[in-house]
Order: sequence, then C-alpha cells, then structure tokens
Amino acid sequence: MTALVHHELGPFTIADWHALPAREDGSRLELIEGYWLVTPPPSGQHQWAEKRIISLFDRAINSAQRSDLFAVGGIGIEISTRYRSALIPDFVVLDTPPVGASFQPGNALLVGEIWSPGNTSSEQQEKFQACERSGVPFFWSVAQDRGGPTELAAYRLENGRYVCEATAKAGQGPVRITASPVPFDIDVASLRL
Repeated sequence: MTALVHHELGPFTIADWHALPAREDGSRLELIEGYWLVTPPPSGQHQWAEKRIISLFDRAINSAQRSDLFAVGGIGIEISTRYRSALIPDFVVLDTPPVGASFQPGNALLVGEIWSPGNTSSEQQEKFQACERSGVPFFWSVAQDRGGPTELAAYRLENGRYVCEATAKAGQGPVRITASPVPFDIDVASLRL
C-alpha cells in the first residue's frame, strides 16, 4: 500500500516571487509549493558543466536547423500557479525567444538540473515532480561530485509521468540522447574540468 503525504501550500505565490528584487549575491531564489528555496551560487565546476551543456544544445539546434529552439541557463519558469511553484533551472530549452525574466512551462521543452553535492533528495524530487506535473516534455538530471558531473539521466514525459529513457556516465564515452527536443551524443566526461 502506498500512502501519500499531504501538506499545506506555503503562503507565497508566483506574484510574490516576481515582486522580489534580483539577488545580488548570485544565489537563486525559487518557490516550491509556496515556500522559498534559496540555493547558493553554483560552483565553478557546476557553471562549467552548465555552459558545456548549453553549448552542446546550441550546436544540436543549429545542426537540426531549428531556429525555433533556444537553449539558455538560469531563467525563471513559472511551473504552476496552482501549486505555487517557480523554478530557476540550470538549463532550459525554450520554444520561444528568451526575452524576459520568466516563462510559462508550456514554453519549456526541456528542463535540466545539475545537482550539487549539497542538494537534498527531497529538493531533487520536488523539482522533478513539479516539472512532471506541469507537463514539461523532457527533464535531465545531472549528478555530480566535487570534480563535476558523473552521470546524466534523460527523462521523457509519457502519459503524465517521466520515464528514464537514457543514462550516460563519465568514462562511458559518447551516448546518444533522444529524450530531448533535438537528439545528440554526449560524453559526460567532457562536462568535467
């Protein structure tokens, strides 16, 4: 038997999230089910991996001649007004030009998170489920240690649930990832410094 844990939504809304000034220290302020989540500025290894992934997406988008797709990092996604959730994923593939500070989940074709060693499993699960619930077609989860990324798991939304379609590990060599708006090969070791 499975039991679902029910908890009340927090007091904060997406409107509250928008009303806050930009954070000057480089940290990210996200809203998960009405509660604030503040994460410190990403490490250098984290930022390097994010830059490399966005660059790989840019190349794949250009190769596929998809002028309707845009790979960006560190932008807001208004995941759900009902569930009071707004995220700032590490990287996103949008189907609209990245003009503005935040976007609707319908514009996010792929959301990706690079998990730092300090990210809790509940934070990871909450973000994963928020994207799944809002219907984002693809979700990438990148695990890392202190040296950088170690594994990528690529999920595709099927019947309202994410299904892991592929995994790639550092040292494995290039792996074809099709759980993406544009399929391409990725070598996780190339994301490490």
